[in-house]
Amino acid sequence: MGNPEFKDRNEAGELLAKALLNSGVENPVILAMPRGGVPVAARIADALGAPLDLVFVRKIGAPGQPELALGAVVDGDTPQIVVNDDVATAFGIRDAQVQAMAEPLLVEIEHRRKSYLTGHAPLPVAGKSAILVDDGIATGASIKAAIEALRARDVRKIIVAVPVAPSDALGELEALADDVVCLSSPEPFLAVGAAYQQFPQTSDQEVIALMQRLGQLETRRTADA
Repeated sequence: MGNPEFKDRNEAGELLAKALLNSGVENPVILAMPRGGVPVAARIADALGAPLDLVFVRKIGAPGQPELALGAVVDGDTPQIVVNDDVATAFGIRDAQVQAMAEPLLVEIEHRRKSYLTGHAPLPVAGKSAILVDDGIATGASIKAAIEALRARDVRKIIVAVPVAPSDALGELEALADDVVCLSSPEPFLAVGAAYQQFPQTSDQEVIALMQRLGQLETRRTADA
């Protein structure tokens, strides 16, 4: 992959923000994939003067093969359960069973949302342009589930914004999203962290602090409008 291209997630967010400022998107909602996507998305929200929310995705593992995605649970104003039909058919599992398997994951997602956002309801996204942000993509499974769930909520436009991703994952995302903004797609692709000089795990406390700061800014903007 060569030398790291980004100092840290903050720098990657600033560079993505510059690219998005030239994309012509108007009045977007920024949706971050926690935890690592939040520092990147916070810089974008700052630059675009846009509200920031979180999108929680939890994989539903296949019976006996937890690494194989039977589906995924995606939260939001209306939580969505995305089913991988091929895997469900192969295991002889019906939608009702997948729904039952998703229930405890929805409880976990709600707990994390309350922890990060002190009970704030998800931002409505119907009719909006949504910029979906992560600190990088390896397989793209989680972000693809998020795209599918957002489509079901009548989002007007979905833009995926990431600092780094492999070319094969980008090709799949370009077929699902309305636009994909990616700053780097190295060959060979080794790992997301290889694109960063500093890539520590983002803590819960960092996510909470960023969301509180952005929430206070949004409150002031609304009051001044």
